[in-house]
Amino acid sequence: MRTYFYSLLQKYLSLFILPQNSVVEVDPTTELLVGAMPQGKVAFQSKPQEIKLAINFAKNQVIPVEEVFNAKPDYLVISGIIHYERDIQHLLANLHKMCHHDTRLIVTYYSSLWRPLASLASRIGLRSKTPELNWLAHEDIENLLELESFELIRLDSKVLCPLYIPLISHFLNRYLAPLPLVRHLCLLNIVVARPLIKNVVEKIPSVSIVVPARNEAGNIEEIIRRIPKMGSNDEIIFVEGNSTDDTWQVIQAVKERCGDERRISIAQQDGKGKGDAVRKGFSLAQNEILMILDADMTVPPEDLAKFYRAIKDGKGEFINGTRLVYPMEKKAMRFFNLMANKFFALSFSFVLGQRFKDTLCGTKVISRSNYLKLAANRSYFGDFDPFGDFDLIFGAARMCLKIIEVPICYRERVYGETNISRWRHGVVLLTMLLFSARKIKFL
Repeated sequence: MRTYFYSLLQKYLSLFILPQNSVVEVDPTTELLVGAMPQGKVAFQSKPQEIKLAINFAKNQVIPVEEVFNAKPDYLVISGIIHYERDIQHLLANLHKMCHHDTRLIVTYYSSLWRPLASLASRIGLRSKTPELNWLAHEDIENLLELESFELIRLDSKVLCPLYIPLISHFLNRYLAPLPLVRHLCLLNIVVARPLIKNVVEKIPSVSIVVPARNEAGNIEEIIRRIPKMGSNDEIIFVEGNSTDDTWQVIQAVKERCGDERRISIAQQDGKGKGDAVRKGFSLAQNEILMILDADMTVPPEDLAKFYRAIKDGKGEFINGTRLVYPMEKKAMRFFNLMANKFFALSFSFVLGQRFKDTLCGTKVISRSNYLKLAANRSYFGDFDPFGDFDLIFGAARMCLKIIEVPICYRERVYGETNISRWRHGVVLLTMLLFSARKIKFL
């Protein structure tokens, strides 16, 4: 039972903790979890030589707890120990001191619904006897995290059957456990949180704004005029692709005419689709913050300042626009498009574990450093997103970035026609939803 359970837990954690990530488990209760990971380290708050379990780890796996901060772990893990920790708040305070800005804290704990079964399993020898003192609700965990300056990013509930029963265990734990209502019956809870640490900003970050443009000749000059200045060295990157009008010629002319006033880069994409254009633009970007602005200007360029403040001030690490808060102009979005947006927002929120009100808003913001990490692990989901939105959303969710949405006033297009085919692209979106569910939710 123990080996099977920890193999499941390690599989769930490996969604977030990648082979190249550094991870430290504080006060581990078994060598079967972080100790079995490629870069897994452990630290004991008591002296290691006083703890019998320490002999199960290689010497290079055990680091002094005082050195955890200097090790700059990508992930800190505490697994199950809150059940017998007398002062959880003190424990979290100590963990916060071990974190740097990008560290993620993973906390695992068990549902109080399983307390009678856990006691029975201990009595009959299926589970080690431990002096559990605490059986906490989700709200208690979140409150304790908040008290010690951690922000909850996601909460997953897993494992309906901790015993290995051929075929049955796999079906219950992979396909039934994640479902709404059923998940409340699960044994295991996994919380991911980020430390709230004030960044000492040495300089105001600058922005690279990528503008994919296909058949948008009438909007190019207006985009240049209306994009606000945010950092001291902002750049605007136009990526033109497969236009049938004179968009490329207009982009070249605008760069020539306005190049002294604004920093402008231009390129033509190699492939097709907005996703390919965005990746091309991001590969050319030089600044600390990356933004996408659709060339149709249905999202007003002036609103980019709101996105900038949200990421600069640490409100979020992946900033997503939402068009479904404020009233939109009459012809900005057709009825079936609106219904599809609402459906996909609910579905992706369930699958990805963070709230989305609008997955299809074209304006998205991420730091360049986080984008490079995301791009390095793109192969997990594949490279088949024609829109570019879900490539970023999936990656940000898997990296446990704090996702926050900025409401925008969605405008009616004033030039050209939409490049979206609602039925054909709707099928693509549905396919991507099912694919992401298999890769993230139904593990």
